[in-house]
Parts: sequence; structure tokens; C-alpha cells
Amino acid sequence: MSKRRSLTEAQCVSLAQKLLRERLCHQKLPDRPLALDSQYKHLLELLRRTAVHGESNSVLIVGPRGSGKTMLLGCVLRELMSLKEAQKNVLLVELNGLLQTDDKIALKEITRQLHLENVVGDKVFGSFAENLAFLLEALKKGDKSSSRPVVFVLDEFDLFAHHKNQTLLYNLLDVSQSAQTPVAVLGLTCRLDVLELLEKRVKSRFSHRQIHLFSSLSFAQYVDAVRSQLSLPPDFPDPKFSDAWNHSSYTQSLFPLSAFTAGIFKPIHLFLSVSRVSVSHSTLHEADLLEASRLISADSKAIILHGLSILELCLIIAMKHLNDTYDGEPFNFQMVHNEFKKFIQRKSHSIHKFEKPVVMKAFEHLLQLELVRPVDSGVCKVQREYQLMRLMLEHGQVMEALQRYPQCPTDVKQWALSAFA
Repeated sequence: MSKRRSLTEAQCVSLAQKLLRERLCHQKLPDRPLALDSQYKHLLELLRRTAVHGESNSVLIVGPRGSGKTMLLGCVLRELMSLKEAQKNVLLVELNGLLQTDDKIALKEITRQLHLENVVGDKVFGSFAENLAFLLEALKKGDKSSSRPVVFVLDEFDLFAHHKNQTLLYNLLDVSQSAQTPVAVLGLTCRLDVLELLEKRVKSRFSHRQIHLFSSLSFAQYVDAVRSQLSLPPDFPDPKFSDAWNHSSYTQSLFPLSAFTAGIFKPIHLFLSVSRVSVSHSTLHEADLLEASRLISADSKAIILHGLSILELCLIIAMKHLNDTYDGEPFNFQMVHNEFKKFIQRKSHSIHKFEKPVVMKAFEHLLQLELVRPVDSGVCKVQREYQLMRLMLEHGQVMEALQRYPQCPTDVKQWALSAFA
């Protein structure tokens, strides 16, 4: 017992953060997903039929971000791999639409995850289908009936629908429809209209099975789930620290706090809250959760505006006036410079007159920050001053940034508020 108490507060904080990070990042999965029993059984049965009986399947798991799609799949795969028939037989290939941005990259990743780089070598294939067929053929153990089942997990499934001709989706679903190799294709997406993105030939090969994840928890159950996610386990090495953590003010205030934030706590909110814990701030408080919520909901472009110089801010205002005057039509640097000059000559007594090259440099900085974007992204032979641009900010974003800008000159604020430049 003395060994248990010998942990310093810094070690306790570090261990608490490690445990909660593992829990929130799905490195440590729960025993069973909460309130998803029917979906769990359905998905497990589909994958079991692929792993044990060699039956090909395709299914989409649909639900909003943070609803538990990845957790559900992780729990099902853990259960599947515990089956004796699946342990040394099933192969798992995980692709993500954010990483595998085209079919060529996806095919390389499939080859890497199936450990077939040496088999492929320097072979040249005529088509994607031929390459994929070769990979699946290489997994056969001998006779045709003993092919190894492959589970393909396509995270951000809707992004794969934007690939040219949807070749990857077509070939994977085509294999799942044929009796060549036992394949399960699992798509994870937050888009309800994902089937509308598929081409006719792809849609015809999909089984149209969809598992929807919408929380059926009551508000009280939801709060209990959030509280349990943030609580330390009973076997924590320092019981005194664990007890203080589990009875800290955030557990008492979670009910009104959740009501205030419309009950939307996603793993990223909790993760940011946990990251604020330190030796001097060793327990969670409602302020941590509110700060995490504020950081996530903050407008990134408005934050960039707070770091601009007065000159750059004036150019943004000039562009806003041009947008208002010409009803959102594109503008060029020369028009913005003229607008800025009019302001300096007529209204401003607090801003120095800048040389044109200095103004051009400020304009180019806004272009680098992507607050301004060229209309024609290709190679343009027009002089820089006359290249057409668009402002990538809404009227409200500019006005809000001006209100929060530290020590913004009154002339500039009045210019932004005036209906006519």
C-alpha cells in the first residue's frame, strides 16, 4: 500500500492523462459499445459469415461525427479476431479517404498492408482491376475454396466516390459480388446521401445494407456516459488522487453545463479538456469543458484576421466594399489599391500613406494566408496587379474581427461600417 502512495502528484496527473487519452482515442475500447447492441450484433454476424463461411458482403456504417462508428467497428473486429477460425485467416486492410486521395495511392497501400510488395515486384498491369485481381489471387492458399477472407475498411467512404471513375469502389464491390475471393467491404461515412454519389455501375454492385448510428440515449444516460468517460478506474494506483478527480467540480456541474451546450460533447472536446490538466491544475472543472468548446467552435479565419497589420486589415475592408458595390464580382489589386487611396485621401487622419510596392506586399501576404484567392488558378499571363481575385471572407467575419481587433483606429472602424466607401 505504501508503494501505491509513493506516486508524486506530477506522476498521478501524467498517468491520469495517459489513461483518458487511450480511452478517448479508441486505443482502449470498451467491452461493448454503449446503446448500440443491435448494430453490434448485425455487423458481427456479417463479418463472421465472411470470416468463417467465406461469404462476401458489403455494408455502410452511417452516422454523424462522434457517434461511435470507429468504436463500433473496433469492438466488432476485436470480437471477430477472437474467433479461432478467424485468428490466422482473416486479413484486414484499412483505407482512409483523407489519406488515399486517388486509386493509385490506395492500391499501393492495399499492397503494403497485405505484405505483397515482393510478389508484385516490377510487374506492369494493364488496368486497376487486373492489379487487384492479381493481389487477391496471391492470397489463395492452394485450391479455389481456401482463399483467405479480406476485410476492407474504407473510412470517409464518401471521399472515395470523388475518385476518377470510382475505379476502386467499382472493383472492390465487383469482387464482393463474385464468388472469386471472400471479401467484406465496410464503408464509414457521416453523409446520409452517400448512395447518391455513386455511379450507376457501382451502385448496382453494392448490397445496399446500411447500419445507421443515431444515439438513443436519454439526456440523463448521456450525461452518465460522459461522466464515466472522464472518471478514473477503481484500480488507479493512487486512490486519494482518483477519489479527488472523480469528485471534482466537473462531475457536479455536468448536468447544467451539458444543457447549456446543447448536450454536444464529442471526443475532441473531452480530449482538449484533459490536455489542460497540469500539476497546478490537477482536476477537471467546467471551465475546461467550456474553453474546449470555445476553441473548437472558434472561426479560424476570424482568428487569422486578429493577427493582421492595420494596412492588411484596410485592404480587407477595401475588398469588402468592392464586394458590396459590385455584388460579389471579382476584383484585382489595382481596384483594391484605388479604394484604399480614396480612404486615405478623404477620411483617414490616423494612417500613414504607404507606397504602392508596400501595399502590394501586404496584398501578397493576404494571398499566402488564403484570405484572397485568384479566380483563375491556372497559369495566368496577366500582370499581377490586374489578376482577378475573390475575397474568401463573409461580411460578418470581417465585422466581428474589427470589433475584437486590439487598438483598431476609429477611422478604420467607421470606414468599415459606412455603406459607401
